[in-house]
Amino acid sequence: MLDFSYQAPKIDNDPRDLDQFMELSSPLKLLICHQSLKETLLARPELVAASLQAALGQEGPYLCPIIDSSDQQGLLILIFSPALGTGHERFKQIRQWIAPLAQYQTEQLSLHLEGFEPAERARLGEVLLASLLAANVTLPSQKREAKARTPYRLLASSPAFPLDVARLCAEAEGNALARHLGVLPASVLDAPGYRQRVKEMAGVEGWQCQEYDEAALKALGAGAFLAVSRGSQDGQGAIVKLSYEPAGATRQLALVGKGICHDSGGYNLKVGGSMYGMHLDMGGSAVALGTLLAISRARLPVRVHCWLAIAENHIGPAAYRPGEVVTACNGTTIEVVDTDAEGRMVLADALALAARDEPDLIIDYATLTGACKRALGSRYSGAFTNQAEWLTCLIALGQESGERVWPFPLDSDYDEVLESEWADLLQCAPGASPDHIDATRFLSRFVPANTPWLHLDLSGYRHKGGNGVVGSEVTGFGVRFTLSLLAKWQAGKLGS
Repeated sequence: MLDFSYQAPKIDNDPRDLDQFMELSSPLKLLICHQSLKETLLARPELVAASLQAALGQEGPYLCPIIDSSDQQGLLILIFSPALGTGHERFKQIRQWIAPLAQYQTEQLSLHLEGFEPAERARLGEVLLASLLAANVTLPSQKREAKARTPYRLLASSPAFPLDVARLCAEAEGNALARHLGVLPASVLDAPGYRQRVKEMAGVEGWQCQEYDEAALKALGAGAFLAVSRGSQDGQGAIVKLSYEPAGATRQLALVGKGICHDSGGYNLKVGGSMYGMHLDMGGSAVALGTLLAISRARLPVRVHCWLAIAENHIGPAAYRPGEVVTACNGTTIEVVDTDAEGRMVLADALALAARDEPDLIIDYATLTGACKRALGSRYSGAFTNQAEWLTCLIALGQESGERVWPFPLDSDYDEVLESEWADLLQCAPGASPDHIDATRFLSRFVPANTPWLHLDLSGYRHKGGNGVVGSEVTGFGVRFTLSLLAKWQAGKLGS
């Protein structure tokens, strides 16, 4: 059943200069030059085709048929660009450069950056390679005649710049997994099928796998999760714990993901077409799983427990109803208000279980609220943390990684709307409210106050035109951001 595979291309980061690049035997070359070199470069004899295109008023990219030193025919794509800086425009521009390359169906691409300062060349080169790796992924399709693309087997970049190839490829593979799972339809990735895939993957990767099925969760008192899962056929839902435990790890990380494989809304039925696309409501778990894979591939020296809350939110005689009171595994009683607020229910028990391991950091991922998407759109995701000193750094990490986040308040006085007459707290506020904030305040009841915690409401998991280095609509938002965050966390610089 495990249908995901990924083969990273070989990446050569070579010190060759422009003349050596021009003589390089490669069927497809991408030459990106600083705008200040345009007049000089267009005077080169081998770029006469580009000179003619420029004379005709074309802005580029310029296409230049070439004959290399081995008399092999190839194509050089020439782009002139100013320094792109560090903002989101850099990522958008690079996605636009990368997107047309797939049509050339070649296993080898050579990239050269000319005329940029070393620091800018390193930033630009890293994002270009990350974008090429993201574009190198073929996502699953249910079409009878799906278009196949030739994957890159070799990416050659020059002149050399500082590059962590292992981390770059690990990020790409983790993001590819998050996107792969996200585009699978509900008829393929239902809760039992998802659980089976996770177990098979754990076997392949050597992760420990512990599955808390509904009987085990009942014994643990995980009534919040079970309230949601009981609307499905018996035994579909489970919380799955995956563990990566490298030798010598001194810090422990918990990743928690919402894995609702389809969300009907339950008795508070989604209407007006809003149920369409709800097979993507497992996106948080896909990002958590993809992040675990990336950490494992990069061999980061951190112990990781990944908790996937896998279920479906259906309607039926046993489905949970507004007005019920259920008890989570940490003893907190919850008055149900809206069955379409199922994500915070399954996350409540998953977070409480994750906290029992006393991790040094908890990160949870969820396509949780429409309120966050209404607030930010789909270009950003919402970030909430109980570590106020992290906020500026989180914004910067989002800008640097291309997966932008924006923080929201987490003040305790938001709890006033979650006060229940009959239970410890309301599941959500009746009527209109800033539900993305309310949902996070709800989740905070299941995370110890002294445990550093980051909650990502993934409004950016799906965005037409892509996000960051990813050009596909399903973006896998969060994997690249998290690896950037972990680098800061391990260095003790997350709050600086």
